[in-house]
Amino acid sequence: MTSQDRNAAIWFAADGFDPTAKGVNGRRMAGESFLRGWFRRAKVAEFVSLSHGPTDAGLFEQAARGMGVTVPVRAVRLDAAQQMAPVGTVYYSGPNYAPETWRRAHHGATAWSICGLTHTMSTKAVMQGVFDLRAAPSQEWDAVICTSRSVQAAMRMQLDLVDDFLRQRFGRTLPPRYQTPVLPLGIDCDEFQPEVAPGLALRARLGIAEGDVAALIVARLTPHEKFDPLPVYIALAQAQKALRKGQKLHLILYGRYSDDYSKKIFEQGAASLMPDVGFHVLPHEGPAARLAALSASDMFLFPIDNLQESFGIAPVEAMAAGLPVIASDWDGIKDTVDGEGGIRIPTLGARPEHGVLTAQRHFGGTDNYIQYLSQNSAITRIDVAAMAQAIAALATDPARRARMGQAARIRAQTLFDWSVVIPQMQDLFAELSAIRGRAQAADFPATPATLLPVAPAPMALFADFPSAHIALDDRVWRLVPLVDRPGIAATLALRDYLGTRRMFEADTAILQMAEALAAAGAAGAKVSDLAAATRFHPLRVERILLWLAKYHFIEDIL
Repeated sequence: MTSQDRNAAIWFAADGFDPTAKGVNGRRMAGESFLRGWFRRAKVAEFVSLSHGPTDAGLFEQAARGMGVTVPVRAVRLDAAQQMAPVGTVYYSGPNYAPETWRRAHHGATAWSICGLTHTMSTKAVMQGVFDLRAAPSQEWDAVICTSRSVQAAMRMQLDLVDDFLRQRFGRTLPPRYQTPVLPLGIDCDEFQPEVAPGLALRARLGIAEGDVAALIVARLTPHEKFDPLPVYIALAQAQKALRKGQKLHLILYGRYSDDYSKKIFEQGAASLMPDVGFHVLPHEGPAARLAALSASDMFLFPIDNLQESFGIAPVEAMAAGLPVIASDWDGIKDTVDGEGGIRIPTLGARPEHGVLTAQRHFGGTDNYIQYLSQNSAITRIDVAAMAQAIAALATDPARRARMGQAARIRAQTLFDWSVVIPQMQDLFAELSAIRGRAQAADFPATPATLLPVAPAPMALFADFPSAHIALDDRVWRLVPLVDRPGIAATLALRDYLGTRRMFEADTAILQMAEALAAAGAAGAKVSDLAAATRFHPLRVERILLWLAKYHFIEDIL
């Protein structure tokens, strides 16, 4: 096994790795964190990007150099993905990479491995993607990383449903599945070391007195896609009654409202349900502001009650900052928060039959994603009394908060720091390479590039449309004298292919072909002659000839 077996070409589009590109969300923040962790912690001979073109490739290299990377950084275009060799794995920062298996198909299924990652299992696109990936030419040397055991259970349950359907439909043995290992998301724990001065300054600005207790929630402030705040408010109001006279609970919400409706729910709910608890909303303004909020707080709450969440990076960040965590016993939180550094609050969910209509309305387009999540959240219970008891217990016991905070910090450093997670990812890449290496390439023949079932070449799919197809050297081509009409360059400008941001061929190549035809004179030339004269591939020659003939700059002599 070589060091390149532990490397991966990163499928890079800025949208997946830049939290500022189209709005802050967990997926982009996790992508940015991964990229920084990869550049800092991966032991590789080179860093390789796989992207649509030079813009994203340049951003990838810029990020690498900005992180102090000194080893080579190499860019590979997606339409020439085979050039990633000797790197043998593509890392894709999502689970829906069925198109990438088709991109690989005409190179042969053993050409490389593909490894994706789950962020959520709840969207219609992801659920459809599980089916599509299973039906696509995915292989057992591919993988989708599940960020928690709960997500792995969901993934495997749906794969069982898909496999049952495919067997009933086609009545045959199915190929092995792609791998579904459990690996957590990671963070750089050093970035979350609390800073006393900014924390004290923020407490003073918010009016949180010495001896008061501040509970923090870092999340998108939406009752649909993250958490319903009302049960939390009820629990905080109950906990406030258990505090000594003169001591006050405060809730700090760090995040942004997704819309005015969300703002109304959060703010009117706080005023009506917990009037004796301090209520503060801090907009997300970058790492320094988030660290100040963590440093100002005494405990962290993560009362998730919706299906969109799958791991929850925020409580891990809070643990790294030394805060005890009170969180719902839900999804990946079951893996991240333990009894030493936190308290998990029991949840109660509906049975499957309660959600049949909800699923069908979402799948059929009657209900959107927000409605789907909201309907499920509405019938998910977090034990309010248990949450109130946990908040009161920590609020009244500073020594316990300190012990649990220390345990939480150690747990974050031991299990979730990128220095721990990245080597596990590299172990997985090596394992996928080993599985692929044992496969016999002859058992997985390449699919002709023109005949991919989901993306056949246009003139393979529409072969019956034209009268005839151009064939190599079946014609002789010669220039047609121009009389009172624009030339090639003027016609290209008039047609303005650049208006679609995609030229079928470079205009310089078209002009070069015209020069070769002019040199051939009235006798004309065949494709092979023109290929030799221009040093273009015959396919490129034919494409240009078809355009020149389309506008009657040339004619063919059969």
